Amino acid sequence: MLKSHLQLVTGPVDRALAGKAPWQIVAITTSTVLGAIWLWELLSEDESLHSRIRRHFFRLARKVPAVRRRIEGEIAKINEGFMKEAAQYGQFTTVLPEAGLKQDQILQKVDEYLALGHYKWKEGFISGAVYYFNPDLVKLVTAVYGKASYTNPLHSDVFPGICKMEAEVIRMTATLFNGSPKSCGTMTTGGTESIMMACKAYRDYGRDVKGITKPNIVLPVTAHTAFDKSAKYFGMFTKSVPVDPSTTEVDIKAMERAINRNTVMLVGSAPNYPYGTMDNIAAIAKLGKKYNIPVHVDACLGGFLIIFMRRAGYNVRSFDFSVDGVTSISADTHKYGFTPKGSSVILYSDKLYRHYQYTVTTEWPGGVYGSPTVNGSRAGGIIAATWATMMNFGLDGYVEATKRIVDTARYIETKLRKIDNIYIFGTPATSVVAIGSKEFDIFRLSAELNTLGWNLNSLQFPSGIHICVTYMHTQDGIADKFINDIRTKVALIMQNPEKPVEGKMAIYGVAQSVPDREVVGDFTRCFIDSMYYTPNSQ
Repeated sequence: MLKSHLQLVTGPVDRALAGKAPWQIVAITTSTVLGAIWLWELLSEDESLHSRIRRHFFRLARKVPAVRRRIEGEIAKINEGFMKEAAQYGQFTTVLPEAGLKQDQILQKVDEYLALGHYKWKEGFISGAVYYFNPDLVKLVTAVYGKASYTNPLHSDVFPGICKMEAEVIRMTATLFNGSPKSCGTMTTGGTESIMMACKAYRDYGRDVKGITKPNIVLPVTAHTAFDKSAKYFGMFTKSVPVDPSTTEVDIKAMERAINRNTVMLVGSAPNYPYGTMDNIAAIAKLGKKYNIPVHVDACLGGFLIIFMRRAGYNVRSFDFSVDGVTSISADTHKYGFTPKGSSVILYSDKLYRHYQYTVTTEWPGGVYGSPTVNGSRAGGIIAATWATMMNFGLDGYVEATKRIVDTARYIETKLRKIDNIYIFGTPATSVVAIGSKEFDIFRLSAELNTLGWNLNSLQFPSGIHICVTYMHTQDGIADKFINDIRTKVALIMQNPEKPVEGKMAIYGVAQSVPDREVVGDFTRCFIDSMYYTPNSQ
């Protein structure tokens, strides 16, 4: 029986090779095997075949002289606009002064530089960016940072007090996120580094424990772009999962379909950046348990609100270490923790994962070296200022601030829902309220509000704008002014809803319609370049 089955396979092969010279048989066999391997690798890549073909097509198209000239011309126009904007801030210092400036001269220049720009951030006219501003707190963190400005936790034997402060920040935060005594973590310089550390830890964990050499991350399309950045840094691949268009929460069934043998982590947002909605963390954690995959909760944006919302009287779905299957959480202290910029926390449910975050070198002539995060030397002053801010606010202070912020965000959301011709994306979980329109280009509203001093964040796919409500917006009259300004501008726009958006905001609309995303990347590089542009230098 077995022989007859084998003949079904070998028979056609024998007939195909009959009469062939040995070298031909070897050549055919080799090419067949190599071709099969090539086809297997082609089809087993995490990136879809359609995506790869599309990317290569545009790459080839850009080599056509006429196409290349057109693209270069458009990039030049965009670049010129960015440079002109950067040049409006006067003369730049490009040569070190021969003699050092006196302290009063330096302080005067600092005040002049900080006065540049026209947005009224202290009055609450911007989305996010500055989450709290209080002169008394500024005095405290300035004094604390001054005392610790030259400390460095890399030298733990020299500055054990700074290490103690960091350990206490981690322990306090882990407790807030319902971590067990086994939970742990480190401080980082911001949300991006916190996310990068989780990705690095799970990449190495997947390689060491499961033998995964082509790691991928399964995440909602709304997850922060820091995961894409991490994937580029660490040789990983991101598999983006669509969200429900109504709730803007990740599609759990689509997430499960995206999981394969190379998946090293699952991601959920609490909340996400674009719409401020929260993914179903319990459902994602259930997938993590089912497939034995670590689950990361990105709470960088609203983490230091959402952990206090129950105490402030709001119902919140479980999202933290109280959910079985959640193995790590990132949360930014420098957002709603109100600490100075440059601090965040990455937490793990167990030291096992944190160990894979570390980088350890044992064969260096300079000695055995180990660092917990990306940086070797770290700013002890930021750690001390973060610790001081948290100790100063205390639980009651954070709960009170959370109530004021979330109350304000819910008030804005409720009022905006009553304005015709705009809509709210999903159901905001914390402080972000995202706005869209089916009647006009929503970027026109952003441009119109900009003329009144408002600075909002732009979204794409689909077009939208959002306001990230901070403590600054809880000042008397700010929320009502924002609502009234939107009502007034929407009424103005509806007088001619078909009119296209003009000026800088037009770029956002155009960028979405460009099929070659690398061109949009070139525009972005021009913008970043403009931040380093010194117009009076050679």
